[in-house]
Amino acid sequence: MKILIASRNAHKIEEIKDIFALPNVEWLSAADFPELPDVVEDGATFEANAVKKATQLARATGLWALGDDSGLEVVALHGAPGVFSARYAGEPCNYANNNAKLLRELAGQPNRAARFRCVAALSDPTGRAETVAGSCPGRIIDALRGTQGFGYDPLFVPDGYDRAFAEMDGAQKNRLSHRGRALALAKEKWGALLAANAVRWP
Repeated sequence: MKILIASRNAHKIEEIKDIFALPNVEWLSAADFPELPDVVEDGATFEANAVKKATQLARATGLWALGDDSGLEVVALHGAPGVFSARYAGEPCNYANNNAKLLRELAGQPNRAARFRCVAALSDPTGRAETVAGSCPGRIIDALRGTQGFGYDPLFVPDGYDRAFAEMDGAQKNRLSHRGRALALAKEKWGALLAANAVRWP
């Protein structure tokens, strides 16, 4: 069975493949369909954006599509950057600029609590979708650490740990991360359906 990952982000695609491994599944991504336009992520919630990406690409390709939207929510910033996490410092998206802006916004702020959230949506080719969600609580540190991962990983330390996501290998991060938790639920909820090469939802 072919499943389309509704993303062109190479880091995200590899994470999803690693976490959501299923037998007899061929993973494709939006990068394999250069003619497809980018989905405009204009939803007010992670769920809205995830569903929009999955359903639009499922309908356009005739394949099952897995989309997700995720981001960082910082308590002291009233949940920002939230759905604007990827473009927090403006377009074009730039990890270094986003991290620099986050550190500026939190300068002198004693409350560094934050969480990563992820909503994953699976759509059949007709556009019927379901969602699951995962989160990882933690804190924002005051300087970049580590070289692994991407995005805000060098600034985020999950609760109960003393290393930033960017200091962890992929396997450890995937066990803890918001995306890892969301996709573990996704595999539990939808794995048998996809492994059975379903045409559409029952």
